[in-house]
Order: sequence, then structure tokens, then C-alpha cells
Amino acid sequence: MSLTNYLVLAAVLFTIGAVGVLVRRNAIVVFMCVELMLNSVNLTLVTFARSTGTVDGQLIAFFVMVVAAAEVVVGLAIIMSVYRTRRSASVDDVNLLKY
Repeated sequence: MSLTNYLVLAAVLFTIGAVGVLVRRNAIVVFMCVELMLNSVNLTLVTFARSTGTVDGQLIAFFVMVVAAAEVVVGLAIIMSVYRTRRSASVDDVNLLKY
């Protein structure tokens, strides 16, 4: 497979994730779309690292995965606390927590 195929796949995955973030109102689905966008960026980084023959992109992708794992822990904790207080996982209900 060529470099273009991987980059087109990453662009399609990123587009699906971006549309999901903009359209959906469920916090869990929005969260999964953000993770999909991060994974598409990781695919792009690894593709360019492989094409240049260096490990720089793979190293950065590893750190992105570590940060994404920490984001999952914190994000799911926030979503669970919102769900416990509002009995809904809607993104619109998060705005009501400041009152």
C-alpha cells in the first residue's frame, strides 16, 4: 500500500470524528469521536515516520496514546459525575453545572 492510502484513511477517520463532535449531543459519543480523531492523527504520524525511516513520528504517537489514556480516565470521571447529578449524558447539561 502506498503512503496516499494511509493518509486518505486518516483523513476520512478525522472527518468522521469531527462531524461526530459537531453533530452529536451525547457526551460519550462525543468523547469517542475525539478519540477517533486522535487515532487518525496517530496513523498520520506513524505513516510519515515509516516513509522517512525515522522513529520520531512513532515516538510522538506513543506520547499521544499516553495522553489519550489519561484523558479517558479524567473525561469518563467528569461524564459520570454529570450523569449522577443530571441523570443525562447530554453535552447541553454540562453548561447547567455552574449554577
